[in-house]
Amino acid sequence: MTQLVRDLMTTDLVSLPPDAPVRQAAQAMRQQDVGAVLVVEDGQLRGIVTDRDIVVRGVADFDDLAACALGDVCSDQLLTVAPDDAADAAIARMREAAVRRIPVVENDRPVGVLSLGDAAMERDPDSALAEISSEEANT
Repeated sequence: MTQLVRDLMTTDLVSLPPDAPVRQAAQAMRQQDVGAVLVVEDGQLRGIVTDRDIVVRGVADFDDLAACALGDVCSDQLLTVAPDDAADAAIARMREAAVRRIPVVENDRPVGVLSLGDAAMERDPDSALAEISSEEANT
């Protein structure tokens, strides 16, 4: 039986609007122990910002990070999947695009996030990625 994205995705979404300060996203990531925040406006997915985006596009480019909003640093050319897509196909697309997380969208609204770490914990729990992904945060 084909495993679906919905079987592997997390539904505990962390989302903020595009005008939210980058610091708020970083604090949410720390509090929720996640590596990405969905950028949502009027219920519609507008982008995704990762911890790496904050460093590479925020810290590296803005002298005053307090003036930096999520819309300034998020990835807005999104690769998305649907909950009923085959998990293998979604993971293959993630590999091709070299991304670790992908928003799951249904009826133009975000309903989850699929991460390689989540997939590894489900499919290969003894792998290094699964072990790292299941560890407590080191905050």
